[in-house]
Amino acid sequence: MGEPGWLDDTRTSYDTVASSYADLLRDALANEPFQRGILALFAELVRARGSGPVADVGCGPGRITRHLHDLGLSAFGIDLSPAMIDLARRDHPGLRFEVGSMTRLDLNDECLTGLLAWFSLIHVPDDEVPAVLAGFHRVLRPGGVVLLGFHAGDGSRLKTQGYGGHPMRVHVHRRPPGRVAAWLTDAGFTVEGEMTHHPAPDVEGGFVFAHR
Repeated sequence: MGEPGWLDDTRTSYDTVASSYADLLRDALANEPFQRGILALFAELVRARGSGPVADVGCGPGRITRHLHDLGLSAFGIDLSPAMIDLARRDHPGLRFEVGSMTRLDLNDECLTGLLAWFSLIHVPDDEVPAVLAGFHRVLRPGGVVLLGFHAGDGSRLKTQGYGGHPMRVHVHRRPPGRVAAWLTDAGFTVEGEMTHHPAPDVEGGFVFAHR
């Protein structure tokens, strides 16, 4: 059975924009104190569960993986785009990065203490999100922490250009935090908190913490 078309489109799109994406967002976290705070809370929750590996699923060029490492976590990155992984390995040679898909994680059962999907679930169609979250549940240890960051709201749009004007073909899905929390509950997680952030007019980020 072949992979879904949206998955191939996502890989191709991010291979195309990888270099521009990395350059444009390299220092973005320095100007995002709210996001740094969210990630610091995630790190604290993971450390409270003990030591163990933490997966940054949809890691792109590895900037958030590096930040998690700097927060004291044993973090590694997974991304669908080989070009993104090449950049991550180049820019962060001391960290582990692997090509892979969140739709079929090549990880053992109950092997992670934490899992982050930082604005990477946004391209997964609604009807495939439950299976992805079931996969997250499978690879987390009992008590393991998951943090999802996403575009909050409702509705989808087709993105055809981005990051330096390069062509893309990805659907960007906005979801209310309550819907994401309900999906996590259905997947067997216990939701600990939901947050929204409004960094600019008409821009809303959603964040949901949960544990297995």
